[in-house]
Amino acid sequence: MPNRLLNIWLIARREYVERIRTKGFLIATILIPTLMGGGMFGAAELAAKSQTASHIVVLTAQAQPAQDLKHELEHGKDSKMTVEILPLATPHADLDQKMKEKQLDGYLVIEPVAEAGQRPEFDFTPRSTADIATTTAIEEALHRVLIREYLAGKGLSSAQADALLAPVKLNLLGKNGERGNSRTAFLVAYVLFFLMYMVVLLYGMNVARSIIEEKTSRVFEVLLATIQPEELLAGKILGVGAVGLTQVGIWMIAFGLLAAQMGATSGVQISLGQVIYFVVYFSLGYALYSAVAAALGAMTNSEQELQQLNMFLMLPLFFSILMLTPVVTNPNSVLSRIVSQIPFCAPLLMNLRVSLSMPQPWEIALSIGLILVTIYAVLWVSSRIYRVGILMYGKKPNLPEILRWMKYS
Repeated sequence: MPNRLLNIWLIARREYVERIRTKGFLIATILIPTLMGGGMFGAAELAAKSQTASHIVVLTAQAQPAQDLKHELEHGKDSKMTVEILPLATPHADLDQKMKEKQLDGYLVIEPVAEAGQRPEFDFTPRSTADIATTTAIEEALHRVLIREYLAGKGLSSAQADALLAPVKLNLLGKNGERGNSRTAFLVAYVLFFLMYMVVLLYGMNVARSIIEEKTSRVFEVLLATIQPEELLAGKILGVGAVGLTQVGIWMIAFGLLAAQMGATSGVQISLGQVIYFVVYFSLGYALYSAVAAALGAMTNSEQELQQLNMFLMLPLFFSILMLTPVVTNPNSVLSRIVSQIPFCAPLLMNLRVSLSMPQPWEIALSIGLILVTIYAVLWVSSRIYRVGILMYGKKPNLPEILRWMKYS
């Protein structure tokens, strides 16, 4: 037993040291969080600044509602449009010609009402029917104008109407009464979800690629003279997993330092519990997926063959992404509880639930137990495939052959 542990340690150390010294590790450590952070914050910034600036004409017989609409569209939070008000009898052909010449982005016709108290009809002709931003801005502005007119008809002043129409700020309180923010809480959960998704997939596939490289170079034939196949498999999984934990650890420390500096202004916080659960579920998820990846690597002889089989790794991860919205919407629903117990989905979805709304302790314990049982079963199958497959060259095995490998092992 001591010899076996020593062999596993030597293989794990070799895998760890070789990978940690590569330029790829350094680039990925810097590039992945930079791209993720830059992409998310960049998208949020663009969304915040993406205000429609279309030029439209409003045709109406009533001046005051049109003036209110003009003010909403030109000075609103989400639009900085240019609005002209023209008489209702203005020929539409002239406006159509201006749109053809790209001098105008559309015109809105406010039809007069037949009886007092009725809502007028609104007909908008855009230059481009795909201009959803302008259409949405006009709809929202008309809604606010109609509400303001109704409130004015009930005797409320313009200031009182504006006060009622002002957005409501909702303070999110934690269990201990501390103030938080639902958007930042979701952002942290979202980042942790996709970080685990990428790292588990990346390092799981690295195990398979490592096996293919060594099969191609026939290094296995030398190693197996002194080391058992199971020791080689265990060393590879531990070594590559340690690289992943090192990379995640660097990201967590950097994120923690950034959150500490920006926490007072941005409200972005990550708790120690979230870090611990992330490491636990990452370790379990990596062990599960890398065991599958090791079997795939042993069955294939090239990257092309591996790409054809990697759907066995991708399908559970894609299913977890499909379940992202239902789990985020209601983390404690029956569906969320069921899918977060599926062993191949639990590392992602249970950790997501932990970040959003802490599940019951028995749910976490059950998910970890199911993952451990599944890891044992997958390793049992993978080790038998691996034992024979690493010495098979030149032919991709079919299912009956794989079953014979397991029997011979």
